[in-house]
Amino acid sequence: MKESRPPQKTPSSSRRDFIKKAGTGMAGVLAAGTAPYAFSQSDPIKWRLQTYSGAPLGAHVILPQIEAFNIAAHGQMEIELYYADQLVATDELFRAMQNGTIDAVQSDDATMASPVDISVFGGYFPFSTRYSLDMPVLFKYYGLNEIWAEAYGEVDGVEWISAGAWDPCHIFTKDPIHSVADMNGKRVFGVPTAGRFLSRYGLVPVTLPWDDIEVAIQTGELDGVAWCGFTEAYEVGWADVCNYALLNNVTGAWCGSYFANTNSWNKVPPHLQELFRLSIDSSHYYRQVWYWGGEADLRVNGDKMELTTIPAEEWDQVVKDSEEFWDELASISPRTAKVVQAYKDYSAVMQKAGVPYRYS
Repeated sequence: MKESRPPQKTPSSSRRDFIKKAGTGMAGVLAAGTAPYAFSQSDPIKWRLQTYSGAPLGAHVILPQIEAFNIAAHGQMEIELYYADQLVATDELFRAMQNGTIDAVQSDDATMASPVDISVFGGYFPFSTRYSLDMPVLFKYYGLNEIWAEAYGEVDGVEWISAGAWDPCHIFTKDPIHSVADMNGKRVFGVPTAGRFLSRYGLVPVTLPWDDIEVAIQTGELDGVAWCGFTEAYEVGWADVCNYALLNNVTGAWCGSYFANTNSWNKVPPHLQELFRLSIDSSHYYRQVWYWGGEADLRVNGDKMELTTIPAEEWDQVVKDSEEFWDELASISPRTAKVVQAYKDYSAVMQKAGVPYRYS
């Protein structure tokens, strides 16, 4: 229930009173010769953060966050943002952060070659989620926060900070896919775990620098991508060079995280650490809205790619095959077994909950 305002106060008079009080307080600080941020503005903490994403995508998935953080830090700290492969190759991100070459990273665990057993769940873990909101729920309520913190707590020099959801994984190609057999031999740029699973149907995962993908599709070095959803494919230009979009998605959300070099993180005072976490949460929220609306809009109104579908009876077998793949990953270690069990428990709850959590 909203609180009622005192009758003798109007909103404008309340604002005037606040400004007067704030001005009085600031005057006292200045009179004492201790203007806030005076020292920090002359010697701010500076970070270099590299993201997995190229500049067109980075304009949505991280740039607004970094710009907002730098404003809110009020001269006490500045983060310089670098896009995919600008400072180091993406598969060298972890080591570069660990040794202090860069201060922080935004990436999925698998793509940046994290040396932890749970890295296989970063990026796209096949059929682990249906919607992007599934991912934060799994981390907050099904134990993944604690598991990720434990895994990275065993690695010197690196702090895991937060995980969030990105877009679903679709396959976009120059030639159409109408059946599982049509995947055979197609060379696609994709994230490691999903690529490992899809390779059993003949899809060939290829690793190239992010900025080279569009040209590689144009020249025939690649047949497509299995890296993202519709929103990203349109945003970064891949929809311009792919002719077909497969509606059957491999999973509902990409799992990505923020990391920092331990020494760099420890030099940041607690209030700025909290500000950085809040800016990450804001970025997580932005992506939930941008991807959720974008995926639906581009399926309906996007005109750059023809939509194709693998028949349900074939795709149901692919989904069934993923159960065996989940068990393979669970066998890596007791900790990966905990992750797989968390996904199984969550899936069972969602299925029992029914509409709108699951429709089938």
